[in-house]
Amino acid sequence: MECLVKDREVLLTFYDFPAEHWIPLRTTHLIESTFATVRLRTVRTKGSGSRTACLTMVFKLARCAEKHWRRLHGQEWIPEVIRGVRFVDGIKEIAA
Repeated sequence: MECLVKDREVLLTFYDFPAEHWIPLRTTHLIESTFATVRLRTVRTKGSGSRTACLTMVFKLARCAEKHWRRLHGQEWIPEVIRGVRFVDGIKEIAA
């Protein structure tokens, strides 16, 4: 409980973003699925030879995997998030 209380602000930071962004912000599935493809291929090839060959293979696998990625829900909010517009509980705060 002490850890949760101590890290409360960080754990609840996703509420400062549009509600449409909450699911991908709270999960690591996007990262895990990309690296699962790379991990599977490197296990199957039993190593990739040189460092250059390994980096090339990882790059090509990531490029191939990105073809299957879906767009972020609420992508229209991204420019506002970048500009620093404030969101409270997932709703855009209106300037007073």
